[in-house]
Amino acid sequence: MMQFELKQISPKDYEGNLVFLYGNEVADRNLPLSKKELEYLKARREKDADSIVVFDRLPYRFFFVNFDSERLPGESQERLRRSADKVVAQLRSEKQTSLALTGEGVIPEEVVAFAEGLFLADYTFDVYKTEKPSHLATVSIDESFLSAEELERNVNLWQCIQQCREWVNTPVADLNAESFAADLEKRSSQLGVKCTVFNKKKIQSLRMGGLLAVNKGSVDEPRFVVLEYTPDNAVNSKPLALVGKGVMYDTGGLNIKPEDYMQEMKSDMAGAATMASVIFVAAANNLPVHIVALLPLTDSRPGFNAYAADDVLRMYDGTTVEVVNTDAEGRIILADAIAYAVDKYQPELLIDAATLTGAAVRAIGTFGIAAMQQGADNAFNLLRIVGNQVYERLVEFPFWPEYDELIKSEVADLKNCGIAQAGAITAGKFLSHFARKIPYIHLDIAGVAFFSKKQEYYTHGASGYGIRLLYAFLQTYDILHNKQQ
Repeated sequence: MMQFELKQISPKDYEGNLVFLYGNEVADRNLPLSKKELEYLKARREKDADSIVVFDRLPYRFFFVNFDSERLPGESQERLRRSADKVVAQLRSEKQTSLALTGEGVIPEEVVAFAEGLFLADYTFDVYKTEKPSHLATVSIDESFLSAEELERNVNLWQCIQQCREWVNTPVADLNAESFAADLEKRSSQLGVKCTVFNKKKIQSLRMGGLLAVNKGSVDEPRFVVLEYTPDNAVNSKPLALVGKGVMYDTGGLNIKPEDYMQEMKSDMAGAATMASVIFVAAANNLPVHIVALLPLTDSRPGFNAYAADDVLRMYDGTTVEVVNTDAEGRIILADAIAYAVDKYQPELLIDAATLTGAAVRAIGTFGIAAMQQGADNAFNLLRIVGNQVYERLVEFPFWPEYDELIKSEVADLKNCGIAQAGAITAGKFLSHFARKIPYIHLDIAGVAFFSKKQEYYTHGASGYGIRLLYAFLQTYDILHNKQQ
């Protein structure tokens, strides 16, 4: 794994691969360039404010990364992450394993953004590869920009994102509900997070009809994992609840997925992996927020006595649900987890994350999260603001009461699926029923949790999208809490 270190870096004297972040105010005398090279650099910058100019100092490279710091901070930092992705690609092609980072006309946040881009772009899922790709082993950062403590906090975040990507990329043959729960338990003990794992017998005693129904077609037992982080200096007396969809593999059940829609369904547990990663980085960095994460885990198969369309389920809170489509299974297991969170914790805010609907992808593509909220205006506004800052953005869909009519059932309290139109919204509406009067935010991450093709520094496969968003939200959660008081 990539290692970071802080050291004094002088561009004129440094021998090795060097990235120089070229901001808006740079003293030319500090640049290790000839007059002609400097003229060329400025001409390129004039033509393209985001260009990367590479000078050979064989056997090394000097990368001059141009950027316009006059842009909005979120946009400027995002462009730096994307530039880092390009630098990683060139270094990997040359099998270079070390790099130093400095610059002028930049602020610490911009240096962090570039380093973050390096770390995320360098990731590959190569567990099953005989020949491993080249990776950056060491990145030295100019100590004038960051303290050791600041660097450590950021590295903790990046490592949790990497672990999330590993979980999501791992096929169900090697990571089912039982083994994922065991891994969560192990990592919790290392971070001082309380971890409670409910086995099938305990889930049956809790009468979680949704989780049990989805699991009926599988040979692997379900698990329900509750993670709780309780810092001594928590700003909130009632916890913030994070609920994540953990369908370890989704065949669609008896409404089996057609054609190639089943491919990449190992990623259907990305919501659970995301929420686990968020609580782990909060604990690693000692954030003063009391958090509980609730993760229902099972795969969805068409075997044995699999649940079927027309079945009526009785959920944890007593709500009856008519099954219209077994492939709308994520909301069914989430409903039990949300109802349990409300019953046992009465959280002051509840947020879920789930790869829930293709409708969300069709609506906004792969550029952000389709989000909805019920009674959580202040929290949602804060989430939207930090989303723009870290460039993991939200689009708010409406929760108008008319959508409730689309999930009413003739034979039960609700049905698990509405009509084709407004599919992302009716899925969220279904879940909001179980949140009751608790302020509630629903994040449909279907378009961003897993990329079939490389997408900038998120690379190919699991992205970890949403962890930086929720971590930034938690960093400012005390502001929201004080405002509510």
